[in-house]
Amino acid sequence: MNTKRLLIYRNFKNQKLFDQMAQLLCGNKDQSDGLDIYALASQLIELAADYGFEGNLWHCFLAYGLAEQENAYSISCEIRGDQGGTLSRLARQDLAAIQELYRKDIRVLDEEAEGEPVWSQLACYKPADTVSRIFNRRIRDRIVELSLALEAAEDIDGFQRAVTEFYREFGVGKYGLNKAFRIVEDRHKAVIEPVVNVEHVYLDDIVGYELQKKKLIENTESFIQGRAANNVLLFGDAGTGKSSSIKAILNEYYDQGLRIIEVYKHQFHALSSVLEQIQDRNYKFIVYMDDLSFEESELEYKYLKAIIEGGLGRKPKNVLIYATSNRRHLIREKFSDKRELDDELHVNDTVQEKLSLVARFGVTIYFGSPDKREFQNIVKTLAKRHGITMPMEELYQEANKWELTHGGLSGRTAAQFITHLL
Repeated sequence: MNTKRLLIYRNFKNQKLFDQMAQLLCGNKDQSDGLDIYALASQLIELAADYGFEGNLWHCFLAYGLAEQENAYSISCEIRGDQGGTLSRLARQDLAAIQELYRKDIRVLDEEAEGEPVWSQLACYKPADTVSRIFNRRIRDRIVELSLALEAAEDIDGFQRAVTEFYREFGVGKYGLNKAFRIVEDRHKAVIEPVVNVEHVYLDDIVGYELQKKKLIENTESFIQGRAANNVLLFGDAGTGKSSSIKAILNEYYDQGLRIIEVYKHQFHALSSVLEQIQDRNYKFIVYMDDLSFEESELEYKYLKAIIEGGLGRKPKNVLIYATSNRRHLIREKFSDKRELDDELHVNDTVQEKLSLVARFGVTIYFGSPDKREFQNIVKTLAKRHGITMPMEELYQEANKWELTHGGLSGRTAAQFITHLL
């Protein structure tokens, strides 16, 4: 098989390994002479260690290649499935060629090996640990399941159906296989990179703040379902669960196509580029800004104002901005801003300029510090959740001592106290 004849499925992430394995398995002697079969086996083993693959590593490699390949066909199938047409027929030709590779038995390569039957072991690989360094366990398991489904496909119809079902359920490429991302600037270009280890926090893990969570859930569900939704600002006291609530929202709605991109203040100038990269993808993106605030001399907030509202370009419908801050108005204010006698002629204009940013968030949610009773309820709930058995009076007494010297009444302080007990 000549892999250069593929039309849609080109430029795999590990294209060289794909080409060389195809040359070996398809018996093209002229091209395969000189290939180091041990080096190729080593690359498959390294990929298995990185991704947690098991079973037939050649099949897992091909399944991963199909899952991460962003092309015209796979992107059209994400979340919606196969839409038919010429594109589907052309992709079918490529998938038929890949199915031919799938049916090749890598154990025949042991005929060229010396000593131990290396490829026979890679055909039924059993890792010491199935944990993936790249994906969460759910995605890792689904890729292995995809590998088995492709192996079981009797014809090209079943093979293509298994691939497109994966695209419909999970999406494709980095956005399909990951839930959270960060911005990395490379040669003045904004690159969206996956965040591998996302904290596994859920809304039920956050004790109290039921009204705040309800408001956040309603806005997020409206967004995911394609209805009107607002940008959200979560503000209030430190350690009250603002950031945790946004992480929990991601974990709750990830399987419905929600993704999150974390952007820092110094990267606001790259927001236009980020929005261009994600506006045509069939996911819902939250641009997440943690601990957002500005000093008087910092002007990055002007970039943010233009992106949210006010610029010539419209913010994509599949993007919302969720931000957290300890400040209600985000930009530092001084009494001198409101004094009638000031060096500036139009004092009110200065005040309005500083308030205009927060006005662009349609939903603002306040997270206040708990009172003593609420704090004790958080402590009691967390203690029960972690199996701590201590007389309640003693637990409260120790918690009160702890909060006096560790930041005061807050959910974070309660969690740190429980960690101390553990």
